[in-house]
Amino acid sequence: MKRVFNLLIGKMQMTHKELEQHVTLITFDSSHKRLIYDNVTVDMAHKLGRDEYNPGGATPLYDAIGIGIAKINAQTTDEDSVLVTIITDGEENCSEEYNLKMIKNLIDKLKKQGWTFTFIGTDNLDVEGMAADMGIDNHLSFCEDAKGTEEMFRRERKSRERFNMCMASDCAMPEGSYFKEK
Repeated sequence: MKRVFNLLIGKMQMTHKELEQHVTLITFDSSHKRLIYDNVTVDMAHKLGRDEYNPGGATPLYDAIGIGIAKINAQTTDEDSVLVTIITDGEENCSEEYNLKMIKNLIDKLKKQGWTFTFIGTDNLDVEGMAADMGIDNHLSFCEDAKGTEEMFRRERKSRERFNMCMASDCAMPEGSYFKEK
């Protein structure tokens, strides 16, 4: 997953240079939450190294989402186009600061301000149900093996390219259509 994520960052650095793209990346498990990128321009985002991404432990999913949204919200203006992509291989099971109701309220509020949210999860999860519970219309499920992970990132990359084309053309992407392939 780290290798494919690094390819994704590389592709972002090479496309839509007319857009000012920023990246915030938070990795998390039950023992820690780690801020890898904090609102850095995509050109300043380095490739993930060996010790920067090692998934394991339980899943404080709501805490990671809430902390990420709060951080991004503090760094953006009403004129910014914000895309939040949540990728997980586990269900919420150990958050201490945020609960589902708080996350759904945050997401609903920010969607009204034009934010776009996407939710990606492994095929052993009820991805559609989890996304719906949080108020997220754009969701994608993937097989948690090398081929499935690469295909997921390919679809995400293509979807983000369409999203960026919409942003560059100053037109909104229809709600719920983020992962729809033409």
